[in-house]
Amino acid sequence: MAQGTGGLSRRGLVLFAAMSVIWGIPYLLIKVALEDLTPSFLVFARTAIAAAVLLPIALRRGMVRPALAHWRPLIAFAALEIALPWFLVGDAERHMTSSLAGLLIATVPLIGTLVSWRLGDASAVSGSRLLGLIVGITGVGAVVGLDLGSGASLISVVEILLVSVGYATAPIIAARRLSEVPTLAVIAVSLTGVAVVYAPAAVFSRPRAWPKGTVVLSVLALALICTATAFLLFFALIAEIGPVRATVITFVNPAVAVALGVSVLGEHFTAGIAVGFPLVLLGSWLSTRRPRQLSPARAPTSTAPLEAGT
Repeated sequence: MAQGTGGLSRRGLVLFAAMSVIWGIPYLLIKVALEDLTPSFLVFARTAIAAAVLLPIALRRGMVRPALAHWRPLIAFAALEIALPWFLVGDAERHMTSSLAGLLIATVPLIGTLVSWRLGDASAVSGSRLLGLIVGITGVGAVVGLDLGSGASLISVVEILLVSVGYATAPIIAARRLSEVPTLAVIAVSLTGVAVVYAPAAVFSRPRAWPKGTVVLSVLALALICTATAFLLFFALIAEIGPVRATVITFVNPAVAVALGVSVLGEHFTAGIAVGFPLVLLGSWLSTRRPRQLSPARAPTSTAPLEAGT
């Protein structure tokens, strides 16, 4: 397989670049959608539309029933990757800028390193990785300390950090417990389950009038591009480079989120972003850097590839 820079194959680099951009956009789209929708209705609309596209394909290919045999890890994945994070992000963005929300998601690799350590990877918090955790946490402290007075609430910051925990843990669950389930089935069943769970709340929180055109377009983009398409690409990325390294897309996601927030929504480039962002990114890079002496045979079992859903 042809290798690109940083030890990634060309396929890995393309997937990495695509996901870095695609999952940097949702923070802007969520902010726009929340103008007319509640966080719970937005989660329902996003998952229901995406499920309506993917579930029929999974059913035609006979993937759904075998996937349901793995219902426990499926529920855990759906809860930690979709159900809880998407509601928390929506609720948090009512009290903070999309830029700050995207920036705090950059803590995912830091948390992923801690999760890997707790799961038995002793090297996860040694040497430069431990330094990375310290630097990254310092960066988060700088962001929170400098930006809490600029409109962001402590509760919203905690919500986004909880989102980061989910985003760091879900890929490891997928790689360890769902590697035998086709990607399409995991995504389709998870989205369908979350849509069903949120349906009652969506009924009570539905908008009284038809949303603005920009809101409708934002929801469609979230569902079709940032959800249905993005998950297929993300699972392919996990299969290519492993779950921990895949979370490093959060190095670029915040930059995209900040750029869009400032340029499109007119959000301020705050002191917290200027000081904390570089520290968070440096810490995340150090904490996820693969030691040179680590051979593929000794790599953590959490990087087991996922089966393609095609």
